[in-house]
Amino acid sequence: MGEKELQHFIGRTGVSEVRKKAARWVESPAVQFCIIAVIVVNAVILGLETSPSVMARWGTLLVFMDKLCLTVFVVELAIKLWSYRTHFWRSGWNVFDFVVVAIALTPGAGVWAVLRSLRVLRVLRLLTMVPSLRKVVAAFIHAIPGLSGVMAVMAIFFYTAGVLATRLFGEDFDAWFGTLGNSLYTLFQVMTLESWSMGIVRPVMEVHPWAWAFFVPFIIIATFTILNLFIGIIVSTMQELSLIPEQNNVDPEVLALLERIDADLRAVKKQLEKTPKQ
Repeated sequence: MGEKELQHFIGRTGVSEVRKKAARWVESPAVQFCIIAVIVVNAVILGLETSPSVMARWGTLLVFMDKLCLTVFVVELAIKLWSYRTHFWRSGWNVFDFVVVAIALTPGAGVWAVLRSLRVLRVLRLLTMVPSLRKVVAAFIHAIPGLSGVMAVMAIFFYTAGVLATRLFGEDFDAWFGTLGNSLYTLFQVMTLESWSMGIVRPVMEVHPWAWAFFVPFIIIATFTILNLFIGIIVSTMQELSLIPEQNNVDPEVLALLERIDADLRAVKKQLEKTPKQ
């Protein structure tokens, strides 16, 4: 939970001082730093557990440390739930933390075994704990409405190019362009510029020398234009969000003074406009 949400919670009436103190403590920089350290250690442990040789030698210790880290996460979450009560669910970051920890608590056998394997998602808690990472995620989420238009354009363009490629090259290159699905996947590979020339385009050009006239414009539009629109929208959103804390941290008295000065300047401007020119 951010500083603004914490201050709003502390300022609420009807909340006991004990709960407010618990909220301040669990959200304090020292506690948050410790939680981040535990997350990093847990991430290393989860990585080591993928090695059979390491598990054969240190498996018991790693499992114990993994459970210890999970205990820390559960205690932190329990304190937050007790402190914030229903206010806890108003923060999307808190909900994300709750889901990640709940998945980690699922049994490791039976039908729950698949969910248990998702305990590695605990590493993603770094996104909610580190402010700089949280800004990146928030920027991406806020950019989704703007990205929807770009995604629609890309979908239409890809579909058109996929149908065209299937009709042009499907007969001779069935594995790449034999069906619409194959064509879309191949064009996606071409868009990422992964082995697009020697792996796909040049073999196609050996049979269809004019194929460059299809692939070169496709790369220019899909890779250098549409993908750059994605990046531009996300960067623009991050810049807009970076200005919000600066606006929120302005002293209310200073903000009121600036508003009065602005009103006075507007009044003076109107008087000057009404004054007849000599």
